[in-house]
This record gives sequence, structure tokens and C-alpha cells, in this order.
Amino acid sequence: MTLSRVCVFCGSSVGARADYLEVARALGAELAARGIGLVYGGARVGLMGALADACRAAGGEVVGVIPGALVEAEVAHTGLDDLRVVGSMHERKALMSELADGFVALPGGFGTLDELCEALTWSQLGLHVPPKPCALLDVGGFFRPLVELFDAAAEEGFLRPEHRGLVLVVDTPAGALDALAAWTPPPPTRKWVDGPG
Repeated sequence: MTLSRVCVFCGSSVGARADYLEVARALGAELAARGIGLVYGGARVGLMGALADACRAAGGEVVGVIPGALVEAEVAHTGLDDLRVVGSMHERKALMSELADGFVALPGGFGTLDELCEALTWSQLGLHVPPKPCALLDVGGFFRPLVELFDAAAEEGFLRPEHRGLVLVVDTPAGALDALAAWTPPPPTRKWVDGPG
């Protein structure tokens, strides 16, 4: 598929390990090198700020989307050419989804997981038109417990195998973008899994 813009979900903190910051910067630079625009949460702090700064420094397009409450909290990235202020976190996620052709999650906390799981749920339900891929950039095994949880949900009958396959797991920025570009959506199917007899 063609990627014009990719939405990246990631932490508003830098985390405890230097490689989180390194990979965020590398992903920003890789997006710019490929001519793919970045859509992200619009903050100047944490992995979000590092990602945006690296993309901008390499000549890439950066679109930030941030709720007004966070602008008032003085975390908005005021150096962006395109910063869109919305009324709520719900509006933020909807606009980021609308602007992007696919999603990558870097390490982060509740907000990152919320954004990722909503994107996956929309893919599962067929609400992304056209369908949009989702990749976990698994820096140093950060997402391993989450992937194991997804596997358990499939094994226990809460996820269909084809929906478990919606989660692309990669370990490099280039690998993430390659996986998004190569992704083929699964055939349409019912979300619901029938239980035992």
C-alpha cells in the first residue's frame, strides 16, 4: 500500500532506557527520508517531541494533533508548521486516524495503549476505509507482554486468528514502515467469536 502519512503513538515521557529515545528519533528521520508525513499527538515533550523534532530536522512533514487542555498545560509543540487543536482526546484520535494511512506504536503509557487499541479495534470492525495497518515497534522487548496477552486472547477464544494477525510486530523503524507498506488486509469476517457448544 502507499503511505502518504503515518500516525505514531508514543509516550509523552522518554522512558527509562536510552534506546527508546534513539528509536523515536530514528523513526522520525526514516519517515522523512521516505517522504512519508508524520501525524502524532502534537506534544513537544517525551518521545513525542523527539520523534517530531527528528522528522522536522530531516525535512519531513509533521502534523500535530492536540487537545486544547494540553495546549493550556504548555506541552504543545509550538514549532510545528501544522498544529491542530481539538476539543477532546476523542477528537484527537479521530483526526489522527483520518489523516493517516497506517499506525506505528512506540513505547508509552496508558495514552499510547489506548490509541493503539482503538486503532486495532477500528481495523477489526472494518471502520477504517480504506483498511489501515497497525505496527508495534518493539524496542528492546517493551511490547512482548502485550503481544503475549494478544496471543492469550486468541487462544482463549476472544480474538479470531485473522484479527490477532492485525498486530504487526517489528523491531526497527525501517522494518515498521516496510511492514505497513507490505500489509494486506484480511478478508472481511465477523468480529464475534462463537463460544463452546
